[in-house]
Amino acid sequence: MSEFRHETERLILRDWREEDWPRFWELTNTPAVMRWLGGVASEETKAAARARLEGYRANFGHTFWVLERKDDDGHLSGEMLGFCGLKRANVKGTPVFDMVEVGWRMREDAWGHGYAREAAIASLDLAFDRFAAEQVIALTVEGNAASWGLMRRLGMTRREDLDYLDDNWPAELNPTIVHLITAQEWAQRHNG
Repeated sequence: MSEFRHETERLILRDWREEDWPRFWELTNTPAVMRWLGGVASEETKAAARARLEGYRANFGHTFWVLERKDDDGHLSGEMLGFCGLKRANVKGTPVFDMVEVGWRMREDAWGHGYAREAAIASLDLAFDRFAAEQVIALTVEGNAASWGLMRRLGMTRREDLDYLDDNWPAELNPTIVHLITAQEWAQRHNG
């Protein structure tokens, strides 16, 4: 499988390299970033997350890719912002298990600049065009208004019928709430 790389106006989404992992955790494993994700991750949690992300890439051809910012001239600055991309919903026994999921995680100083939106649009384009998804979901919790606000700005619809309780998380991080957009809805929003 050749290395994945996709560019937007300001960003590059690409496959992970060995040297990315320490930097990613340094930038994103903070109380603010991990507030809605179970808190600062332990070594065991970080290793499990890496294994999952590498597994999605190997099994499906997509994952939550490394997200880098270009410099002001449009060249790669090498500045990692976090990740964004596509994976498969992995909580067995839920209504959304194995559905294509778009997601993002950004370092705190990258918030509020439109990077997550730009990267999510690129990821959704890829989901429907390159990976032939029929629908894509996004997951968060009610308290994470910034996340579900972006989901709605992307044209995704809140689907309470797909919400679920996740025993992996404490009560304050339940239920997981689901937003969804179909390929047809995405095409109408972005091509017409």
